Amino acid sequence: MDTCARTRFAGRWGAVTLGGTRPTAAGGPGPVGPASGCALAVALAGVAATGLATGLAVPAAAQEREVRSDWVVPRTPHGHPDLQGNWTNATVTPIQRPRDQGPVHTWEAVARIEGFVRTARQRGAQDSDPDRGAPPVGGIFSGDARRDAASGGTGGYNSFYIDAGELVAVFNGEPRTSLVVYPENGRLPELTEGGRGRIAERRRFRSRFGSYDNPENRPLAERCIMSFGSNAGPPMLPNYFYNNNYTIVQTPDHVMIMTEMVHDVRIIRLGERKPLPAHIRPWMGDSWGRWEGDTLIVETTNLHPDQTLQGIAPSEEFKVIERFTRADEHTVNYEFTVEDPIMWSEPWRGEVPFKRLDGLVYEYACHEGNYALENVLRGARAQERQERRERR
Repeated sequence: MDTCARTRFAGRWGAVTLGGTRPTAAGGPGPVGPASGCALAVALAGVAATGLATGLAVPAAAQEREVRSDWVVPRTPHGHPDLQGNWTNATVTPIQRPRDQGPVHTWEAVARIEGFVRTARQRGAQDSDPDRGAPPVGGIFSGDARRDAASGGTGGYNSFYIDAGELVAVFNGEPRTSLVVYPENGRLPELTEGGRGRIAERRRFRSRFGSYDNPENRPLAERCIMSFGSNAGPPMLPNYFYNNNYTIVQTPDHVMIMTEMVHDVRIIRLGERKPLPAHIRPWMGDSWGRWEGDTLIVETTNLHPDQTLQGIAPSEEFKVIERFTRADEHTVNYEFTVEDPIMWSEPWRGEVPFKRLDGLVYEYACHEGNYALENVLRGARAQERQERRERR
């Protein structure tokens, strides 16, 4: 099992302290070496969430490559705008906007945030102390769920393996404070009364089973069925940890989007929509696309009921409308609208810049050499046998 899987929710948490001391399991201070990759990923997401980072000032203009004034939209041999290639949506901009901020950062704030991120990355990349002692048995628990989610605070990766993003998301020239742009406060809308009832019913149903009774009770990411967070989507959102990369391939009647995280592949059919029956709900849903001018519009329904979005399971009326538009040589503007009148009190909308990835996308071999899931279930059965013997 990926020991840092639970940090996929880091984008909704605040920052953690890097360096210095932290509480031990007994409550006293303990030494901290270079930040673990898990803690660093959480911290970087929190930096963008607070907007109060301090550190090295970095010219904000450095994040944007020069765009040629004579650039025109490239086209495929069949005449459609060319979206093909490798792209990334990694960013430090959180999905939801902090309550005390407006929709757009100042460039001075961008420089502070990105400077802090780079400083934190440099600190996390330092060599570990070879003379450090072993962590306490069972890990280090600080009481901070953001840190304790990563193997009891011990950490599962170092910073070398983390690619959470270093830049504030700039959309149409604006450095955004959140990826959600509607509702106007940049936060998810309230759930409906019916939606809250569904969540409670789902919780009651799952409470009939133990967390380790069978593989189906373990999270999708732990079983490597779907990408962590909502990388594959729809909507396709960064996970604030790593592997936020995509490969797009086009044919005259299909668009394929390969997501690096858990190598999920979306097949979007173009042309006249022929929807699946309502009871057939595949992973990533049923997607159909059409071109309106130079924008690819994709409508997705029938999302699998176990594929949650921001922790909320979709209803039968869930629908996502996505828009892909080449903005310049290095950018695809990605816009999405989520509609689910059964679960959400109103639709919500977001905008995410996808930037050209100057590199290759490799296979994400999620379960290669992974014996954890089998061993977790074996351990649970052994514990049950021991409890039965003790009751006799």
